[in-house]
Amino acid sequence: MLLDCVSDDKAELVLDGKKYLLPIIIGTEGERAIDIRSLRTETGHITIDSGYMNTGSCASQITFLDGEKGILNYRGYGIEDLAEHCSFVEVSYLLVHGTLPTGDELRRFRELLNLYSLIHEDMIHFFDHYPSNAPPMSILSSMVNSLSNYYPEMNENPLEDIDNMTARLISKVRTIAAFSYRKSYGSQLVMPRHDFSYCANFLNMMFDSPVKPYVVNDEVESALNKLLILHADHEQNCSTSTVRLVGSARVNLYASISAGISALWGPLHGGANMAVMDMLEEIHANGGDYKKYITKAKDRNDPFRLVGFGHRVYKNHDPRAQIIKEASEKVLKSLGVDDDPLLQIARELEDVALRDEYFVERKLYPNVDFYSGIIYRAIGIPQNMFTVMFALGRLPGWISHWREMWTDANWRIGRPRQVYVGPQRKKFVPLEDR
Repeated sequence: MLLDCVSDDKAELVLDGKKYLLPIIIGTEGERAIDIRSLRTETGHITIDSGYMNTGSCASQITFLDGEKGILNYRGYGIEDLAEHCSFVEVSYLLVHGTLPTGDELRRFRELLNLYSLIHEDMIHFFDHYPSNAPPMSILSSMVNSLSNYYPEMNENPLEDIDNMTARLISKVRTIAAFSYRKSYGSQLVMPRHDFSYCANFLNMMFDSPVKPYVVNDEVESALNKLLILHADHEQNCSTSTVRLVGSARVNLYASISAGISALWGPLHGGANMAVMDMLEEIHANGGDYKKYITKAKDRNDPFRLVGFGHRVYKNHDPRAQIIKEASEKVLKSLGVDDDPLLQIARELEDVALRDEYFVERKLYPNVDFYSGIIYRAIGIPQNMFTVMFALGRLPGWISHWREMWTDANWRIGRPRQVYVGPQRKKFVPLEDR
């Protein structure tokens, strides 16, 4: 078999002496893809690509990611500009609608978020029936799936009123997350407030108390806003691909998002910042000797791996990491905990990784997970809630991909092929002869 590019828009595949011309699709940022949608029909062959590292499942207008150059854009806007100048609500609108909102559009969207911030009273009683040690991601996935029972009109015409459906999810998931935290500690639920911003409202619902009113720290609110923006979308990752795959069966948005939450729950996806905190705490508990762990990370025979360095897609600096690092330092300073020993260890590890030839050669730069856990810890969010925070940020990205998939003229129900390597057909043996 031989594959060659014969022109700017065609690739030639030679298979068993026969030539096939395959279209080449070129993206707006210069990405090139060989279109193999007719391959099995024309040749009888399929491709195999474990993990889909070289397979494009769709053409999308939402997010552009260049792992070699360390670039991340939402709808054409650089992540650095969005994190610096926008609120999470603005970015959510951008992802779902494709444009940054005008003043009037933003006010209307905020009004919808406020209108839909409460959850149905029946759903509040659901929390009473989960064990106190139930994983928050399990609760979140179940509660989101339940929303379709309370808003069935959204199942009938799913794209008719995307504004209301988007606002319902983004607002209610925030409330569900805060309520699940309060229930886990046996604390009284705190209702959302109409006079607070999205992030301030979440912090207040999490931490306010009748005996100790919560005062929203500006730096904490700003850092949380940045974290949610930086996590809002990341192209065709595991959970986003799950939302698209489940949604391709024409499943409603709530069930599709619930499936995405379950995918994000995996320790290799949404649980990475929890693993970073575990690693930093282990180093601290063993005397803070980070150099010892650097040596362990370089030893092929040692199972230890530095968590929070390198990325499956980024082969350069993660553009989100520097933003989060700066935010973490401001938060810890404003809270008076900038001498946090875990932060000191993190700084030392990063400094070594950026200079040490071993890490530089392998392009193992700090990624978005490296500092996010430190911010959450400083804010007071428990470790078992870290992945819930990730889901809260990723929600507008999931919604925008679900919507794009539903309106795609090339939509097909997801149905990957396989190469069967099991036994060949056997002669059946009756039970009495076995």
